[in-house]
Amino acid sequence: MLASQAAQDELWTAVLALKFTSMELNIIYSYVIEVLICLHTRVLEKLPDLVRGLPTLASVLRRKAKNKCIRGVWESVLEECGLQEGDILALCTFFIAHGNKAEHYSAKVRRVYIRDATFMVTNMVKNRALQDSLLRAVQLIDKGKAVAASEEQKSSLKELIPTVKN
Repeated sequence: MLASQAAQDELWTAVLALKFTSMELNIIYSYVIEVLICLHTRVLEKLPDLVRGLPTLASVLRRKAKNKCIRGVWESVLEECGLQEGDILALCTFFIAHGNKAEHYSAKVRRVYIRDATFMVTNMVKNRALQDSLLRAVQLIDKGKAVAASEEQKSSLKELIPTVKN
């Protein structure tokens, strides 16, 4: 228990010690909030009967401790996204610490300011657990955008190419 408390203290210290400019903070915050929204949305998609009872990610996190079904879905969503509980702890800690002073930047706006968020995280975040969690968040969101873009490209190509019938 003391080791867990020490790890949490170290995480909080690392999050509060970050020296991002407001623009950099907004970029990282945008990735964090998009991951948290994505996780909540995926849980709700798998538990449509519980949508009204799980209005926020916090409600999912609270209820998963007592509800096997919610816990099972939560664990499967984390696995699908390549995340672990420690990542969520780090992302939520970041959100709590910086959410009141940050604003969301869309992917298009983020690209205007910075080409590679992974480079920024790698160079500016010294705490390994926090760095790894933020890198996974960036990767998850950027990969998701790439998948969505490629699916969109495929569907538009299908419209352009006439179907050949045998």
